[in-house]
Amino acid sequence: MKAQSYTRLTSGILAVWFAFALTGAAFGIFKAPAGRPPVPIALAASIPLAVFLIWFAVSKGFRDFLLGLNPRVITLVHSWRLVGYAFLVLYTYGILPGMFALPAAWGDIFIGATAPLVALKLADRKHLKIFALWQILGMIDLLNAVAMAATTAVIRPNGIGPDAMAVLPLSVIPTFGVPVFLILHLISLAQAWRWKELPSSEGRFPLVSAA
Repeated sequence: MKAQSYTRLTSGILAVWFAFALTGAAFGIFKAPAGRPPVPIALAASIPLAVFLIWFAVSKGFRDFLLGLNPRVITLVHSWRLVGYAFLVLYTYGILPGMFALPAAWGDIFIGATAPLVALKLADRKHLKIFALWQILGMIDLLNAVAMAATTAVIRPNGIGPDAMAVLPLSVIPTFGVPVFLILHLISLAQAWRWKELPSSEGRFPLVSAA
């Protein structure tokens, strides 16, 4: 399958996935009973991630397509995580618990604010280690936010919980945004791993790829 075909296919999958995230939240399927872990949201986030990992592992064509994407553009997408500032606002108004909102907000703000610098200055073989470290930090931020949301839901069933994350518009973040950003981090790490095998002359990437 050619790169153009993979582009159309993945674009279609993302569109369907996003539509499911919206309609699922509209029908309340992501809500969990009080005092219980947010299993519906966890499944909505983890199943697409599992499908991606399997597809990446078994399909050389798909893997080559992803490894051929521009790492600068992929990294720059994380700038959207600056919207994590909204968690601070929601915490201030008592809508989200601080145990979840504060680390999630500041982690996303850090990743979102530094994404342009990493994309434009560090996405190359020369800075491989710091580029990979930044990607790992971005994954830790996302996974920590998920863990804190689940923990808060269990240990504080009668207090302010992360229930708002199960309804629109916030539900789009855990059911679509988080897994997409995790996938982008994984792609970037796979690209960085491949850089070690590239000639030094191929260590730089333009912001806009001809491919």
